[in-house]
Amino acid sequence: MPVMIPSRIRLTLATSLALGLLGTGAAALATQPAKSEPERTQAAPSAAFKHPGVLVGKGQLDFVRTKVQAGSQPWKSAYDAMRTSRYASLSWKPRPRADVECGSGSNPNHGCSDERDDALAAYTDALMWTVTGDKRYAKKSIEIMDAWSATIKRHSNSNAPLQTGWAGASFSRAAEIVRHTNGGWPASRVDRFKKVLREVYLPILVAGQPNKNGNWELIMTDAAMGIAVFLDDRTSFDKAVKLWRGRLPAYVYLKSDGDLPKPPPGGNKNTKDKLIAYWQGQKVFADGLAQETCRDFGHTGWGLDAAVHAAETARLQGVDLYKEGRARLTKALEFHAAYELGATAPSWLCGGTLHKGLGPTQEIVFNHYHGRLGVAMPKTQKLVEARRPAGANYFLAWETLTHAGTP
Repeated sequence: MPVMIPSRIRLTLATSLALGLLGTGAAALATQPAKSEPERTQAAPSAAFKHPGVLVGKGQLDFVRTKVQAGSQPWKSAYDAMRTSRYASLSWKPRPRADVECGSGSNPNHGCSDERDDALAAYTDALMWTVTGDKRYAKKSIEIMDAWSATIKRHSNSNAPLQTGWAGASFSRAAEIVRHTNGGWPASRVDRFKKVLREVYLPILVAGQPNKNGNWELIMTDAAMGIAVFLDDRTSFDKAVKLWRGRLPAYVYLKSDGDLPKPPPGGNKNTKDKLIAYWQGQKVFADGLAQETCRDFGHTGWGLDAAVHAAETARLQGVDLYKEGRARLTKALEFHAAYELGATAPSWLCGGTLHKGLGPTQEIVFNHYHGRLGVAMPKTQKLVEARRPAGANYFLAWETLTHAGTP
């Protein structure tokens, strides 16, 4: 049953912020009390990063290549969709800019879509290289990344943090694969790309955006974690993990949170009225509801998938954020999948009107919880299987290919 907000709210600013700094509630983890927190895993500070280890690891890449070469489904159809996409074109020409200026809604759009598309093309070519062994794809991915590392100096205007996240997420995945699969990237160019990621992208990303809609900070965290792994930067990796641990509980509600959702750490959403406004005017809260549910399912899907991307990268590096986020992520996916599949919204939910369109954002989370752990996610499963293969846009790319059934 949904939880109604009582007339008196006892949370003070201090306790609200303290709650926001805690990790994910574990009410759905069977043997623990409702208000307990799952045990956190932490990679040893001296532990070396595993490479490739941004969203996809060597075992996953080998698995995908074997499945595609065998003509097995859904990997073969997913690969064919990638291979025939514009992003895999060997005639692709990068369009770098020194100043990528992105206003609200990418208006003005001075290099915003160019940078996002080039980053997606670089990642697509990196995947093509690992599946086919055709060095031309590695060369094309390198060409794109070299063009940007030789040119970009800044991101500017109001959407700069989000743009940095969108592009940085795909660039870090491409760079990690090409560098650690013998793609032929000269060391001097690798160093130049690392310098750009360290100086142009990472400082913006790890600073966070606690007062923006939650998909922003989750996308930025996804990118920051990937870049940190590529740079072998333990300090920035740990900052990204901390951002994730604060933001996911502030993005997905559980009844164990209390009468109100948790506020984002470091932000100003610290009163009842501010939190309700931040949650798009929603006054009734239920397990799995997200901060942007009543805005639209598209942005909600971005936020959830970005959280999952970060958890998948952390898993490859020995930190089990999936365990910490299990209740929130599984309940959020099942909650939204039900309405995406046609369930009627009750009057207490967003006034009975939902703006659906979750997007191709369920494959990785479904593979982990259902495929690896055996958690029943029937609504998510129906949605995933009906929409395969997942395509590419903004910072999402080919997730059926990379994560359907991967170990």
